[in-house]
Amino acid sequence: MIHLLNFIHWNANPELFNLGPLSVRWYGLLFASGFLIGYYIGEKMLKSENVSQKWIDSLFFYIIIATILGARLGHVFFYGWEYYSQHPAEIFKVWHGGLASHGGALGIIIALLIHSKLITKRNVLWTIDRIVVPTALVGGFIRLGNLMNSEIYGIETTLPWGFIFERNGETVAKHPTQIYEALAYFISFGILMFFYWRTRRKLNEGFLTGVFFVLIFAARFFIEFIKEDQEAFEATMSLNMGQWLSVPFVLAGIFLIVRAMKLPEKEYKNQA
Repeated sequence: MIHLLNFIHWNANPELFNLGPLSVRWYGLLFASGFLIGYYIGEKMLKSENVSQKWIDSLFFYIIIATILGARLGHVFFYGWEYYSQHPAEIFKVWHGGLASHGGALGIIIALLIHSKLITKRNVLWTIDRIVVPTALVGGFIRLGNLMNSEIYGIETTLPWGFIFERNGETVAKHPTQIYEALAYFISFGILMFFYWRTRRKLNEGFLTGVFFVLIFAARFFIEFIKEDQEAFEATMSLNMGQWLSVPFVLAGIFLIVRAMKLPEKEYKNQA
């Protein structure tokens, strides 16, 4: 018989502290910290290629807005449209939770298409190749925020590192899929950093983007098998919504890698 003491009893308070009516939550702190660290890393990368500060500042402004809007709208339309169509005011209440990584990815891609058209005048893949590196790190921070919120976890497990999410009234251990995904993001970040700084693959436009898509969304696809459904309608699906949304990204990643390997290296000489 498996004893409950063999598992990790998790009852973290999502709130870090209160300042009057303002609540500072772990999720928000980790989200913001990830962006700040990601900005520092991205800035260092772009400055190494003699990119102007004007480009850098505008680029990260686009990304912040696109990530929040894309991730929120992705959750609204992919996972909760039945609810939000009846309660449209709730769409704007991001602090209540509900962000979808696939929506965030689509939002960033759209923002970078606009940024490349209006500001850099370069192939959008040049920009995305550089942004996916810190993005992988930010994704890991966000998943740790999900852990602090005791949300988006897995199905029942007998493994000794299973978490009993007591705040949600759970009495059996579940897979801490937030940690699994965070590790996948951090490992992907390390691999992308290696390709960027230690090889010349950053000069093959689309290569780093392809690696990011394959690593991140393949991991997401397989982890979804041991994750609880986020919405009731997924119970009747052979693959859940997260898996169906991951497949196009993996296929696109494979295509970009193969394409980039066939293209000559391209190095831009002029800054903004």
